[in-house]
Amino acid sequence: MEADDVSIREQIFHDRVRETLICVLLFACLYIASFFIVSHYRKNADFVADDNEDATVNRIVLWLCTFTLSVSVGAVLLLPLSIMSNEVLLSFPHSYYMQWLDSSLIHVLWNLVFLFSNLSLVFLLPFAYFFTESEGFVGSKKGVMGRVYETAVMLLLLTTLVLGMVCVASALLHRSSTTESLRNLWEYYLPYLYTCISLFGVLLLLLCTPFGLSRMFSITGNLLVKPRLLEDVEETVNCAAFEEASLARKLTNGSCWISLNVEVMRRQFLTIQTRRFSLEMRRRASPWQRNLGYPLAMLLLLALTVVCVLIVCFHVLELLFDDAALPRGMEDPLLGAASFSMFGSLGAAVQVILILYLMVSSVVGFYSSPLFTGLLPRAQDTTLTQIIGNCVSLLVLSSALPVFSRTLGITRFDLLGDFGRYNWLGNFHIVFLYNMLFAALTSACLINTVTWAVQRELIRAFGLDKLPLTVCRSTVPFKLLLANGLSKVQ
Repeated sequence: MEADDVSIREQIFHDRVRETLICVLLFACLYIASFFIVSHYRKNADFVADDNEDATVNRIVLWLCTFTLSVSVGAVLLLPLSIMSNEVLLSFPHSYYMQWLDSSLIHVLWNLVFLFSNLSLVFLLPFAYFFTESEGFVGSKKGVMGRVYETAVMLLLLTTLVLGMVCVASALLHRSSTTESLRNLWEYYLPYLYTCISLFGVLLLLLCTPFGLSRMFSITGNLLVKPRLLEDVEETVNCAAFEEASLARKLTNGSCWISLNVEVMRRQFLTIQTRRFSLEMRRRASPWQRNLGYPLAMLLLLALTVVCVLIVCFHVLELLFDDAALPRGMEDPLLGAASFSMFGSLGAAVQVILILYLMVSSVVGFYSSPLFTGLLPRAQDTTLTQIIGNCVSLLVLSSALPVFSRTLGITRFDLLGDFGRYNWLGNFHIVFLYNMLFAALTSACLINTVTWAVQRELIRAFGLDKLPLTVCRSTVPFKLLLANGLSKVQ
């Protein structure tokens, strides 16, 4: 018996060491990638300041932001890694090289991401913001430690204020005494605060994702070469080059400076130059890229969006007839027993693609909204305050992604650890209304985007975009489109 107990303890020890090593290696890779991303957008002037103290503070804040961004990427990869791990264990159940991949490792990853996301959101990012704004107490010795003391005091006051508001609100709502509220602070009210934060993130995803799904079409169209009907690329490039050369001669001619505004001419010159560069890119593109790349990309985006809407509509019907469709937590995941998709590995791959597609769309919609356009990072020109704001936004969106995907029925993988302990997940009315709103908003944005895009491309293809502004292009009849197109062909 003693030998068996020793072997069991050794096995548990080796399992813990293996899980720790895998988590450390995974986090190290995410941290390195996040550091390169943050370094690409940071303003270099903040780190070459004359004051060595400011440079040290900025460097510490940069490390904290990098840590937060790596946690955000880890939260995005939670569901895809879990789904793919289950499919790998189903495909290779007795493989010696897959023994390290088990349910315990996935559960540890979910718990670590939940812990670090809340730690970053509640403590690290507020500390980073106060640390950049601090200067030390009046009369104290200047230095980094003086700023640390001031930041710690500010963070302590903020924590006391938030916890005090939570205790007072809970005492008023639940008619409990203050002593009882303080006793239940760790067991009930802090998880309730995390529930409110997650609900805010899920609501933010509800608003940003449909708008981002519609914006994905225009952004992809700007990155790819669009096909043009009845267009001679060589002739258009020659006309643009002629206009550019004409404006260049006028700018170099000193006599024209008196009669024309130089700034207006320079703006026109830059506009024509940009247009010529885009036309040159169209001319260098292969016929396959010019004629098939853009339609295939648009069809792919349309297919992904339609599949998302259909899955959500099917999930709405499931909610009406089956209570098991509600999202719930899972304490002991059993990986490798059955696929989480009725279509097997192909369906699991589609789930992973849809989850990542929804995350990208939510980020696009977030930065495209008028309220958060100012947070959009710029390469080598983003201040530390903007970096902190971006890290907070990405952390809120990414930490709510597993709950968001499970609530919409994109995947059947139940939430692990503390992600499944949110109070509102078992509320049928909230989940049902959430699915209905997502399906309605996404359908409305998709219909609006497709109809306006088709009309705009037809107008541009047949040359009606050159009509004077006094002519309402939306009232141009379809016969005029055909007549204009046939005249161009002749």
